[in-house]
Amino acid sequence: MIIDPVTLIVALITVSTPVLLAAIGELVVEKAGVLNLGVEGMMIMGAVCGFITAHHTGSPALAFVAGMAGAVALALVFAVLTQILMANQVASGLALTLFGLGLAALLGVGYSGLPVPAIARPFPEALRDIPGLGPIVFSHSILVYVSIALVAAVWIVLTRTRIGLVLRAVGENHDAAHALGYKVVRIRIAAIMFGGACAGLGGAFLSVVRVQNWIEGMTAGAGWIALALVVFASWKPWRVLLGAWLFGGIAALQLRLQAAEIGVPVALLDASPYLVTIIVLVLISSDRRRAALNAPAGLGRVFHASS
Repeated sequence: MIIDPVTLIVALITVSTPVLLAAIGELVVEKAGVLNLGVEGMMIMGAVCGFITAHHTGSPALAFVAGMAGAVALALVFAVLTQILMANQVASGLALTLFGLGLAALLGVGYSGLPVPAIARPFPEALRDIPGLGPIVFSHSILVYVSIALVAAVWIVLTRTRIGLVLRAVGENHDAAHALGYKVVRIRIAAIMFGGACAGLGGAFLSVVRVQNWIEGMTAGAGWIALALVVFASWKPWRVLLGAWLFGGIAALQLRLQAAEIGVPVALLDASPYLVTIIVLVLISSDRRRAALNAPAGLGRVFHASS
């Protein structure tokens, strides 16, 4: 059996894009000191809202906007619960995922198998036909390039701008940031909205671009992988990109191994991307001192303005 490395790389980039978008959004949320476990629910809402909009309007751009809007609506619920009503972040995030999965299944009834418009490629066919380099660099949807640009933008904002400095200060010590006059709750709500928009965009990409169909539960744990990638990346944007590509590469490879009908159980191949993710996380978590240094000090802590 010979696996073409070019098609494998092209596939891994496509497979990794939804997870990358969700993970980079969650990284910003956690940098602000908020732990949102509702990424899976927001992604599936983005997937169903994006697919329904694409089917009815024929506009991929509107589909991506609708996907982001649907996920941001869920993120707003989480923000109100955790930042205004001061509910537990872990419980609220889990509830958000369950609610999102159920609501998406309800909204998506009757849409499975319906057509959506094809997504145009931003580069001309002459560039896509360049041997080797063409398919890898120039053959993707516009959102693939947007996701990589978003990683660069988040890195620049977090490390080179005053906005990033304030966001990180809120995540490290919200009491000190509040004492300096920064609106901690507003900053965290804005970060949560950004994370929701990224998760929704990832979900819309999954249903409109990658699968081009609506399937109930189609995220299949991608939101949880996105959460794991943030830890894997030690809360650093470029490492999120590498982690997403690692996950995408394993997922793309196992599909090709299944097609080749090698003597390995299909269930084991299906589980391989998640098993590798768990193993990597265990190895990283073994150095607890290093993990504690990289994690935002105020992650998951409730902010009381009166304190």
